[in-house]
Amino acid sequence: MKGMIPITESIAWLRRARRAIPKEHRRVLLNPVRLAMRFLGFAALRVAHRDHGRISDDVSARDPELVDLFCEGVRILSQSYFRLRTEGVEHVPAGGPVLLVGNHSGALVPTEGFFTAQAIRDAQGPTRALYALVHDFIFEDPLLHDYAARLGMLRASHASARHALDAGHCVLVYPGSDHDVFRPFRDRHKVVLAGRKGFLKLALQTGVPIVPVVTVGTHEQLIVLTRGDRLAKLVHAHAWARADVFPVVLSFPWGLTSGFLPYVPLPTQVTQAFCPPMRWPHLGPADAGDPAVLERCYREVEAVMQSTLDRLAVGRRFLRGRATP
Repeated sequence: MKGMIPITESIAWLRRARRAIPKEHRRVLLNPVRLAMRFLGFAALRVAHRDHGRISDDVSARDPELVDLFCEGVRILSQSYFRLRTEGVEHVPAGGPVLLVGNHSGALVPTEGFFTAQAIRDAQGPTRALYALVHDFIFEDPLLHDYAARLGMLRASHASARHALDAGHCVLVYPGSDHDVFRPFRDRHKVVLAGRKGFLKLALQTGVPIVPVVTVGTHEQLIVLTRGDRLAKLVHAHAWARADVFPVVLSFPWGLTSGFLPYVPLPTQVTQAFCPPMRWPHLGPADAGDPAVLERCYREVEAVMQSTLDRLAVGRRFLRGRATP
């Protein structure tokens, strides 16, 4: 029946996952409370100035077998629980470096990144590697660090991105970061890149194309009541969480809680669109330091992403998505 989780596939995948991931690791990776405790440990280290600042930009750490397992699990959920629709993945160059720039949603369960990895894998095969830039917290915890590196996650930095691009891979970045992922629910159909232009400097310095990836529906996995910008300043959130927000959300099963707590996503329909590559052949590395150039390119990328999100959101109903044409 449409919308039902494929039981046979799910059972086979669960058996495979049990063989690949030790039980003691699953007890941490699948337990929101234990993950939250590890985040608190990271926060304590930050406050004490004892975080190690580990760098994770070793692209050779990626484990194709674990990536395959992960993508198969994402496929099962995307086809049933999230009723995923994908368009335009053919816009992603089949070879060579490319910078994927997405709108960020879903708080600590960023499924749009998972769906991006699955779409590229399905379209271009398992040898087309995708690397995602993620929060420092992941790399301060030894267990999370290990699995993140094996899945192709890199500490968010220009150095990490350049190593992956220099090796000819895809790199996924969410410029809006905490400002975008925790935007209030009323702004769920708004692209928030927060004025951050580092991704453009990187693209101009390396000469790689930018492919915007726009997702609608993932911000309905929970309800963000407030991003908590003022509250973040009051509690000095940047000092202990490396975040400029202190969000308050409604999520399952916790109800009213902090956005820094993992949760179970609501079964929202998701649509994802890959836009045509954006290039500026008349610009070069020297232009990466020109504020006027960066502002102009930024507005171009923002406009493309917002117009795409506007189109995807037309006629959309909460959780149910848009009726199939």
